[in-house]
Amino acid sequence: MHGGDLLSSKQIQPFAAFGVTHPLLNVNYEIVLYTWIILVTLLILLIPTRAILRNKTSVTRYLLLQYVRFFSDLVTQTLGYFAFNHFAFITALFTFIFLCNTFPIIPWVEEPTKDLNTALALGLISFFYTQIYAIKAHGFKMYIKEYFAPFFLMFPLHLISKISSIISISFRLWGNIFGGATVMHIFLELIKGHLLFEILALVSGLNLLLLLFFGVFEGFLQAFVFTMLTVTYLSIAIQHEEPDKEVA
Repeated sequence: MHGGDLLSSKQIQPFAAFGVTHPLLNVNYEIVLYTWIILVTLLILLIPTRAILRNKTSVTRYLLLQYVRFFSDLVTQTLGYFAFNHFAFITALFTFIFLCNTFPIIPWVEEPTKDLNTALALGLISFFYTQIYAIKAHGFKMYIKEYFAPFFLMFPLHLISKISSIISISFRLWGNIFGGATVMHIFLELIKGHLLFEILALVSGLNLLLLLFFGVFEGFLQAFVFTMLTVTYLSIAIQHEEPDKEVA
C-alpha cells in the first residue's frame, strides 16, 4: 500500500519439481515474513499484559477489559451461552486479521491479507474449526447424515454449500483488502514524481485520510465482518449443542 509494484511478488514454487505450478500453491515469502512479524508483534504485546492488568487504576487496563468484554458478549449473544474456547478463538481470529489488515500504516510493510492464499488459509481455519465443533455437537453419524437430508440426492448441494462458505468468507476479505491496496497504489503512483501534487496531498491531509480509511477503518471493518461470519457459521453448526458440555 506504499506505492510499490502491486502485482509483483517474490514467490517460490515448492512443488515445481513435481510439475505442479498452480498459483494457489506458490509461496510468497514476503507475505510469510510479514505474517511472522505480526505474530512476533502479538507476542511482544502480550508480555506486558499481566503487569497492565494488575494496575487497577490504569486506563490501558480498562481498554483491555472492554476489548475482552466485547468479544465475550459477542460469543454469548450469538451462541446463547458463553464458551471460553470459542471466545478465545474468535478473539484471536479478529485480533490477528485486524493487525494483518492495518499493518501497512507502518512504512514499507504490506498487508498479508491482500494475498489470496492468506485469506483462503484464514477461511479454511474458520471452516474446519466450525466443522470440528459441529461433529462434537451432533456426533459424526448425525453430521454426515445432514449432508443427505432430506434425501440422498441433496448431497451435492449440501457439499457445494459447505465449500461455497469457504470461498465466500475468503474472497470477501481478500477482495476488499486488495481493492483498498489497489486504490492506494493508484493514488500514490499518480502523485509520484510530481512535487506539487505530493505537497498538496501532504498539506491537505489526503494521504493521511486515505491511509486511515483503507488502512484502519476498512481493516477493522473487514476483520469484524470475517469474525461475525465465523461466529454465525459456528452458531448454526452447533445450535443443538449442550452448553455444559462446551464449557467443560
